[in-house]
Amino acid sequence: MRRLESERITDAVEEMCRRAAVELPVSVEAALREAAEREQSPLGRSILSDLARNAKVAREKSLPVCQDTGVAVVWVQVGQQVHLVGRPLEDAINEGVRRGYERGYLRASMVRDPLRRENTGDNTPAAVHCEMVEGDGVRVRLLPKGGGCENMSRLTILRPGDGVEGVKRFVVETVEAAGANPCPPIVVGVGIGGTADQVTWLAKRALFRELADKHGDPFYAELEAELLMLVNDTGIGPQGLGGTVTALGVKVEAWPCHITALPVGVCLNCHAARYGEVSL
Repeated sequence: MRRLESERITDAVEEMCRRAAVELPVSVEAALREAAEREQSPLGRSILSDLARNAKVAREKSLPVCQDTGVAVVWVQVGQQVHLVGRPLEDAINEGVRRGYERGYLRASMVRDPLRRENTGDNTPAAVHCEMVEGDGVRVRLLPKGGGCENMSRLTILRPGDGVEGVKRFVVETVEAAGANPCPPIVVGVGIGGTADQVTWLAKRALFRELADKHGDPFYAELEAELLMLVNDTGIGPQGLGGTVTALGVKVEAWPCHITALPVGVCLNCHAARYGEVSL
């Protein structure tokens, strides 16, 4: 059994919050530059070039890529041979978020109660998802999720007979209904299967994947490629002003489900597809 001080998780989360806010993943910056080269709309090309330049300036000057520094979505995989010592896991994560947002001078966007709307002042609590895995390590992943794209999330329960065509229709309808609101070019996370609560997590979890990553199952890899083509064919374009690049990528995650249902969840991420990861 390996002992791990939960303070190390706090320190890691603090650093990830501060770094993810100002540094887009290299793959996302590269995708923005590549999209600017292939976008057919002159205005779209100009917007994409500005977004790539904004990411470069944010990295160089340690300034937030976007003023909306998001909800801190944290996915933790804890090895079964790990014994955490100190604060409980969620408390350790929230302390890291509090330090990261306060010390990094990042915008606090969380309200204490959904109806009375009092800001917590430190961007806590985080949305924490925990999974037990084999081994004696802890993997912590952070996704700062902006409100504009998060608000465009959708869930439906299709009939099994709707099949893959029904899934494709729902994904495209979701993107079209979102329009400019999620600040395209977007990354589309799609969950298929599970239950109503599980499928929304599958869609969010899909956004933790590397932008260049292809699904390990050829069937779903092909579906991702087709969905990306269909989404870009909507013509929404960069910032919703028209063009051929509406999305930088589509990621699909699937799970077994009940024989009577075909749950589908869609979660959109904006062009500032921020991400952090550490293994302890």
